[in-house]
Amino acid sequence: MHENPTGPTEPTDPVDAGQSRIRPARSSASTGLIFAICAYGMWGFLPLYFLFLAPSGAFEIVAWRVLFSLVFCAVLIVATHAWRPLVAALRSPRIVWTMGLAGVLIFINWQTFILGTLSGHVVETALGYFINPIITVLLGVLVLHEKLRTAQWAAVLISLVAVIVLSVGYGTVPWISLILAFSFGFYGLIKKRVGGHIDALSGLTLETLWLTPIAIVQLVVVSLISGLTFGTVSTLHTIALIGTGVLTAVPLLFFAAASRRLPLTTMGLVQYLAPVLQFIAGVVILHEPMPPERWLGFGLVWLALIVLTVDMVRAGRAQRRPVVDPI
Repeated sequence: MHENPTGPTEPTDPVDAGQSRIRPARSSASTGLIFAICAYGMWGFLPLYFLFLAPSGAFEIVAWRVLFSLVFCAVLIVATHAWRPLVAALRSPRIVWTMGLAGVLIFINWQTFILGTLSGHVVETALGYFINPIITVLLGVLVLHEKLRTAQWAAVLISLVAVIVLSVGYGTVPWISLILAFSFGFYGLIKKRVGGHIDALSGLTLETLWLTPIAIVQLVVVSLISGLTFGTVSTLHTIALIGTGVLTAVPLLFFAAASRRLPLTTMGLVQYLAPVLQFIAGVVILHEPMPPERWLGFGLVWLALIVLTVDMVRAGRAQRRPVVDPI
């Protein structure tokens, strides 16, 4: 799902390039907010889109998603003449191998998300992305050795209690949620470390290049076991499968454009739009069960997110507050 490349040396993405040719009618912040809402809104409606792809299975959908994402990236690179950043990235073995690791993590995330969606666990996938900000904070401590503020520790502890409550509610550990949260958490960590050296389009291109052999193997296995559905159901179904590539790349490019225009605190608030939409889809549209203990678990997660968000906003304001030198 998300990429967050930042840094002064970063190449321009196609979304930014298109904007630069037209004199902006809105402020940079309002334009960035539109991009962010579009990105997270598209991610929020993905479960319904993948359910529309029936009778395609999760492994076939992910394989086509990888291949058509690569095709879409190639078309964008040709259309925008964005070869230079990609070639520069290919000349750096560190970036190439790092993108390979990022590709493995996002592949795990995609596969788990679609398996969860097609098996009737949309609410549990939403929980994974609600937990993700907490996991990101926790990884900052464990991997980057960052020091947490009191409120951040409180959010982590509340989330731990929530996972225990939800484990009781589900009758088992919510593995789908945890795999989604940790895979995307580590993915974001990797992207943050190389974000200043590669743009979103080149990064996604390299990731899908690494995943292409895996996607091909998956398609071969699916064709031998159950047969491929691509091109056999209907014209609309075939177009929808091809569209998975567009729905993978476009939100990432929107996100990259938004991250350049908005402060981190604003991006942190908008990110909850995707799991909120997924949760609504699971409960209201798909009528997935929500017993009391599950509501309690989600309530604890939302409490942790409120604590984390308030702390994040306060910290952002403190950083922007001018420092008055003593006389």
